[in-house]
Amino acid sequence: MRIIYGVSGEGSGHSSRAKEMVTHLLGAGHEVQIVSYNRGYETLHKLFPCHRIDGLRILSVDNKVTVPRTLAYNLRMLPAYRRSIHSLRKLFDEFQPDLVITDFEPMCARFANWRKLPLISLDNQHRMRFMEYESPAHLHWDRVITETVIRMVVPKPDVVLATTFMQGPVSNDYTFLFPPILRSEVASLEPRDGDYHLVYVTSAYDSLIYTLRQMSGERFIIYGYNKEEESGNLRFREFSTLGFLRDVAGSRSVIATAGYTLMSEAMYLQKPYLAFPMHGQFEQQLNAFCLDKLGYGMNAADADIETLQVFFSHLPAYREALAHYADGYSNNPDAARNGQICAKLDELLADNAALLRQYHGRATPR
Repeated sequence: MRIIYGVSGEGSGHSSRAKEMVTHLLGAGHEVQIVSYNRGYETLHKLFPCHRIDGLRILSVDNKVTVPRTLAYNLRMLPAYRRSIHSLRKLFDEFQPDLVITDFEPMCARFANWRKLPLISLDNQHRMRFMEYESPAHLHWDRVITETVIRMVVPKPDVVLATTFMQGPVSNDYTFLFPPILRSEVASLEPRDGDYHLVYVTSAYDSLIYTLRQMSGERFIIYGYNKEEESGNLRFREFSTLGFLRDVAGSRSVIATAGYTLMSEAMYLQKPYLAFPMHGQFEQQLNAFCLDKLGYGMNAADADIETLQVFFSHLPAYREALAHYADGYSNNPDAARNGQICAKLDELLADNAALLRQYHGRATPR
């Protein structure tokens, strides 16, 4: 089968997931062309046939989404988005895909709808659209807005493969839930309990750094500032995938924003997690809420000394809760890695994608 695989370039989670899925698809004999931007393109074009487009971005300062800057940036990018549509039209014309897979990338999803091609959504966002789940009451309107945005990004998927570390009933018969997809680099790690805490931020979070400096009895290795520097109890490191993952595996705990991929990988490695969800980002708020409820870590609003002291005092309880997280997990290295979701993909694409075409032909309202 000829497959176009659209990958959101926001953050690193989408491209990490796509790397594993594309590797599986190529191994099964399919032809795959990836479409992505920003971090997604930078990661994937070194490994696979990949086409660069311009995509939507979310901008933040000190762990808060800045709506005016986000809107201004994306409005300035409108001419580039039009060029991306033109290049995608050319790709679809020349490659003639049999189907489209999208990891929360809207342009490829739209082209699938326009050209009446079967569309698979494979991401973690759709758990918030098609799965029943509990969320804080004060975030009700954020939840409604998020579900609306997801519907706008991928309006009419034929099949939804949603990864999640929380569980709930699904609202239709074309949505299927799976454990978080595990990177091969993570599966090969041996976790150990080191003498430092791993800190990761996706943009400058100076108030957190100020607090960490005051915790002189603790050591912190910090990623996200793109520099090599040692200052008191803080060690800043430039990013490298393997170096970062080794530091996660050897840490006492992880302190970071509430991104889905790092959180799920930390759970797999049995690392207690102090989550500072990005303000104005409902998915991160939900991730942190579920983390706290599962007993795997702490959902924190403020990066102050008291918050860190409470978190550190509960590390034994978090470790006990995490001790059996990977038991029976489909991504356990003793089992077929990412076995459940790969098996579902194979089922959908078998016999010239016969099952996927059945879903596509139903024209079920989405």
